[in-house]
Amino acid sequence: MRIDRADVIVTSPGRNFVTLKITTSDGVTGFGDATLNGRELAVASYLRDHVAQLLIGRDAHRIEDTWQYLYRGGYWRRGPVTMAAIAAVDTALWDIKAKAAGMPLYQLLGGESRERCQVYGHASGRELPELFDSIRAHLDLGFTAVRVQTGVPGLPSVYGVASSSAAGDGGGRYDYEPARRSARPAEETWDTRAYLRHVPSVFDAVRNEFGPELALLHDAHHRLTPIQAARLGQSLEPYDLFWLEDVTPAENQEALRLVRSRTTTPLAIGEVFNTIWDYQTLISEQLIDYVRSPVTHAGGITGVRRIMDYAAMYQIKSGMHGPTDVSPVGMSAAVHLGIALHNFGIQEYMLHDERTDEVFGPTVEFAGGGLRPSQEPGLGINFDEQLAQKYPYEPAYLPTNRLLDGTVHDW
Repeated sequence: MRIDRADVIVTSPGRNFVTLKITTSDGVTGFGDATLNGRELAVASYLRDHVAQLLIGRDAHRIEDTWQYLYRGGYWRRGPVTMAAIAAVDTALWDIKAKAAGMPLYQLLGGESRERCQVYGHASGRELPELFDSIRAHLDLGFTAVRVQTGVPGLPSVYGVASSSAAGDGGGRYDYEPARRSARPAEETWDTRAYLRHVPSVFDAVRNEFGPELALLHDAHHRLTPIQAARLGQSLEPYDLFWLEDVTPAENQEALRLVRSRTTTPLAIGEVFNTIWDYQTLISEQLIDYVRSPVTHAGGITGVRRIMDYAAMYQIKSGMHGPTDVSPVGMSAAVHLGIALHNFGIQEYMLHDERTDEVFGPTVEFAGGGLRPSQEPGLGINFDEQLAQKYPYEPAYLPTNRLLDGTVHDW
């Protein structure tokens, strides 16, 4: 099967998404997610202006060859824009291959390793009563694991808290879509000492209210130095976290040696990583427990499977990034891969806007605290191009962050 067309579709049903549609000469179509939150048009241009024409006439079945062709042939390797574009091509080709085989994609990846992929949702609140209500709402939906984020006294808005003032005028929950539709990013304020004092008391209250069985996760969102991260990990040990995420900027891999030597709280890192080489030290020295890269940002199914096969040598599991800035295409790919991976750990999962689901037509099933792919051939995506055209792109940016003295800080 030869590739006949490669179309880039930018749509905004509730938030901005970039989707690649590849069509073969015999009419089989495949979809890939190329969304990069706050930089969507950069990836759309990379695909439309530099990649699409290179695909025409290529054998759609030669997935590995195409991956290497785009990665090595571009010379300027790695980076989120390049790898999101490659991910979209790779995922679309896997979708085509599975459709041609008449099988759901996971069957081509080795079949099921489990019945469902356990997921975690995002529970948050400015204060404890609001947080408890959010946790109960997730339990009522069937979640068996929740990420807990809370307001910090003295700070008007904090990452991951649904009702923060930074939600703006878009009407959406802040932890549902933090990218604000505006010409410039919103600015937030951060106080590390106040955060480190407050968070342990939150988890103490949550454990006392909900007991020892509920899996609890927390995201520090790159905001701590290594010694601060070690302190946080130690202070949360009594509350038996499933993981502590992004405790310090992930680029400084050696910093995790200090954190790891001082806490037994499991660590998850990597949603900003996009190749296996970003993980080399972290995996080989067993400095983390969970790999966070999503299919959408790390070279597609081929790229993430390569990372996870390496991680399996060191008993490290997957914990793929999966908020609403991963489209239903990317989420479906993650679930197909997660069902097949032996070293699957957990999948981040946030419900998309109803408009998003109407455009993408996902068929993954949520039940028993986990996700299962459908039995439809391919990814199980039924994309409505006409409906997608009704939602044009709108500029939107993730917030930026400053310390109390005005210094730009990690968000």
